[in-house]
Amino acid sequence: MNEEIRAASEKAVIIGAGPCGLSAALELQEVGIEPLLIEKNAVVHSIYQYPIYLQFFSTAELLEIGGIPFTSVNEKPMRREALQYYRDVALRRKLRIRAYETATSIVPLEDGSFLVETVDRFGRASSYATKNVIVATGYFDHPNMLGIPGEQLPKVSHFFQEAHPYTGMKVAIIGGNNSAVDAAMELLRVGADVTVVYRGEDYSPSIKPWVRPLFEGNVNKGKIRMLFSSRIVRIDAGTVTVQPNGEDAPAYDIDNDFVLAMTGFRPERTLLTDAGAFVDVETTVPAFDPATMETNVPGLFIAGVIAAGREANEIFIESGRQHGTLIARRIAEV
Repeated sequence: MNEEIRAASEKAVIIGAGPCGLSAALELQEVGIEPLLIEKNAVVHSIYQYPIYLQFFSTAELLEIGGIPFTSVNEKPMRREALQYYRDVALRRKLRIRAYETATSIVPLEDGSFLVETVDRFGRASSYATKNVIVATGYFDHPNMLGIPGEQLPKVSHFFQEAHPYTGMKVAIIGGNNSAVDAAMELLRVGADVTVVYRGEDYSPSIKPWVRPLFEGNVNKGKIRMLFSSRIVRIDAGTVTVQPNGEDAPAYDIDNDFVLAMTGFRPERTLLTDAGAFVDVETTVPAFDPATMETNVPGLFIAGVIAAGREANEIFIESGRQHGTLIARRIAEV
């Protein structure tokens, strides 16, 4: 690895340039601080990974950051509109973003400051000295693995962006929440043979209310096969093995070309724990002051979904964008 050390004295470094990281940066600007953002992919990479034709639950107003208006031709904006909005905000406010650079460690120093160590996509290492660190890394880095034989086969994906590659294919979708339902509806439109395998006994209450009737209608008409109270226990080249709930229920195989495991994701906690932050073993929620978002390590903050632990659905852009205000106020006071 080529070693390049750029020791920079920063007032604040934000790890993650998703909506919540960008929001924190804008709020810091409001109190006279120009933070440095470290982002291992592109700006708002998590939104980029959403299905191409995804429509948000929320109105554009609830997705705004920094008081900058988000206009949309739809009541609920599309993924494409959100990408344009957030990148325009970053450019307009001249945010300092080190894209495609991964934070590898946060090292507390004796004087109470930190050293944020990074590596870029070419293997070049860098180091940034800073008084404050905000970890806003989201939760798309680590999919919840199934832990079953065949999960590592190329036919298995934990991400779904568009349906075209699955035209005419037999696709098994694991899960029953919005990501699974949205994928099923998109796949149906391109002529895929869709089977949804869900542990639950009935439809998830979290399914978007304007989508559920359409989805149920297609299941009732036999256009989508819905296997409730079931799980996939093995994946092979041309089949998947389905195990219904119940001790005496026999497992059976169904023909299959691709598997979409819509099983959710979990945030990365290593940066925090290695820096001395406490993280609850059971809930994986970091110890932090909800009034300031500061962890038990002075000067080390969290923003966005990383504050939710395993319950990633408890924090969305609408609420996580508010964390930056609390953090900026705290840093300005110290």
